[in-house]
Amino acid sequence: MRRLIFTILASLAGFAPSAQAEGDPAGQFDYYVLALSWSPNWCAIEGDAKGSDQCDHRHDHGWTLHGLWPQFHQGWPNYCRTTEAPPNRRMTGEMADIMGTPGLAWHQWKKHGTCSGLSPRTYFDLSRRAFDSVTRPVAFRRLDKPVTLPAAVVEEAFLKENPALDEDSLTITCRDGFIQEARICLSRTLDPVPCGRDVIRDCALTDARFEPVR
Repeated sequence: MRRLIFTILASLAGFAPSAQAEGDPAGQFDYYVLALSWSPNWCAIEGDAKGSDQCDHRHDHGWTLHGLWPQFHQGWPNYCRTTEAPPNRRMTGEMADIMGTPGLAWHQWKKHGTCSGLSPRTYFDLSRRAFDSVTRPVAFRRLDKPVTLPAAVVEEAFLKENPALDEDSLTITCRDGFIQEARICLSRTLDPVPCGRDVIRDCALTDARFEPVR
């Protein structure tokens, strides 16, 4: 009831609620957002400056798992109250192959996983299943130099490789002139669902930069 009242007041005031306050109860959400990050672009934007191991040349990360985020139809919970014990180093280390670093896995659990209502092991297993359920277009791994392209091309490539997806369940984001992420909306059982209005915000750039896998 309190959330409904807030939504109505927000609508009357002419603004939409964004992220919910920290400490929401675990397990209360409407769907998931699977966020896939193009690692070379993330490294160009901020990872190299941070000295992240994800950006070391011995790796060949392409699309990596940024996170699996519980989402409301409007807004999202974060840093939820949970009785689950936090993940141990082994759990987060096992996620580095698809997330880039154990540190990201830890952060994603703390901010988003706690809101899933699941244990860390179950949440990470579900995150991996979600990641594996999406075919990442191989054409982007074949680039041998940076290119600029419309963000719509990236969306079309994902739709072509994943017939179960449609434009309402997928959005491509940009940051600092780079393609940033592909975000896919999924049900609790990992079936594609329409994204909420605060998620479907496609990048409109026609000359977004796309770095090759190193």
